[in-house]
Amino acid sequence: MKILFFGDIYGDSGIKAFEESIDSLKEKYRPNLVVVNGENSANGRGINKSIYTNYMKKGVNVITMGNWTWGNKELLTFIDNSNVIRPANFKNAPGSGYKTININNEKILVINVLGRTFMNANLANPFETVEAIIENEKADYILIDFHAEATSEKVAFGIYFDGKIDAIVGTHTHVQTNDARVLPKGTLYITDVGMTGPLDGVIGVDKDIVISRFLTGYSGGNIVASGKKQVNAVFLDLKAKKIENIKIIDGENNEFNR
Repeated sequence: MKILFFGDIYGDSGIKAFEESIDSLKEKYRPNLVVVNGENSANGRGINKSIYTNYMKKGVNVITMGNWTWGNKELLTFIDNSNVIRPANFKNAPGSGYKTININNEKILVINVLGRTFMNANLANPFETVEAIIENEKADYILIDFHAEATSEKVAFGIYFDGKIDAIVGTHTHVQTNDARVLPKGTLYITDVGMTGPLDGVIGVDKDIVISRFLTGYSGGNIVASGKKQVNAVFLDLKAKKIENIKIIDGENNEFNR
């Protein structure tokens, strides 16, 4: 089972970077499944139906979300009949926190879950949430997008589920980490896949807006940064126990895996 997973796609810049890279990456890796984190797709805040439809046309199989799941309320009108999965530890929320897909007579279970540290203490416990899902939903393979702020929570989560989950990929912080590896009991792991979107902003936002916020405590609303684009993704081969970082930057000669 081979998977291409794209880290948080941020605004129109991220969508364009994804569109420009997806065909060549498919040709290189021949994935069975394409997953994107789409919680920042609509100008950094959620996802809308038009963007969702475009992802489907490009061959995306599952869209995971995060803390900005409900940043665009249009999602409420189509999430129940879509390939979008929202964090499973939202309590009594619309949609589903996981999806099982049949590929070549094998089932892969994709789960989305949110961390609580520095984020939302009112969420259900992500460890207990995932344990309940994997106990009840049987599949040949399991992939988790753990959308969390604290690296300690992500690493602890990976170690706790090592050997129980085939692959755990972190999202949310928008900076790709240099720790892609196979954990001791066989789980493929990376703390954060990184962001697909503007390269020269501050994790996606126009740099002047964010710098003003740090200097003065005040700024206007967020605007997606302009300039060069980047793709941050991972390739996962669940059978061969292989994980590769992918980083592509506009206008530079890039090797797909670093």
